[in-house]
Amino acid sequence: MNILQINASARQNANSTRVADAIVARLRDANPAASVVLRDLVRDPHPILDEAALGALFTPAEQRTPEQAARVALDDALIAEVQAADVIVLGVPMYNLGVPVQFKSWIDAIARAGVTFRYTENGPEGLLKGKKVYVGLARGGRYRDTAFDTQVPYLKTVLAFLGITDVSFFYAEGLNMGPEAAQQGFAEAEADIAAAIA
Repeated sequence: MNILQINASARQNANSTRVADAIVARLRDANPAASVVLRDLVRDPHPILDEAALGALFTPAEQRTPEQAARVALDDALIAEVQAADVIVLGVPMYNLGVPVQFKSWIDAIARAGVTFRYTENGPEGLLKGKKVYVGLARGGRYRDTAFDTQVPYLKTVLAFLGITDVSFFYAEGLNMGPEAAQQGFAEAEADIAAAIA
């Protein structure tokens, strides 16, 4: 089993990383021979999708400048990690009811027409099929199953667009609502992880 862990918080030692680490630990217990690739989007930030990056991506490979080729190669590396993974673990905090910009840059890098999805006469088709994704979510408040939770619908939609439909979510919530609430939030997440990954 090849596991790819993506830590998407803007902080080191983040709550979402703690949840993602707990998921990976359970996976390794169940699969001792598993290999883990860690991509920390704070320690190794990925550049945003800007005009220069779009220009590089839409320039034929043989016509790219050295700078354009280097920019595309950064995205290629992230795509290769995803393609090689059997299981992907995402540590995603909630920032202002959405995902961090670091995580959005990762999505923008791995979503490439003709590589990880394609357009057909019947609409888009995801090409990253057969992968399992576990998402560790960390929130200061309690938003699960409310209108304020824009993260889960977004993640389900964008991952399905890429062909990934086997997705499990683990919630550590109420983390800014006092020490007892935070302890309960982590305990709930860890119990759900233990139940799901035997």
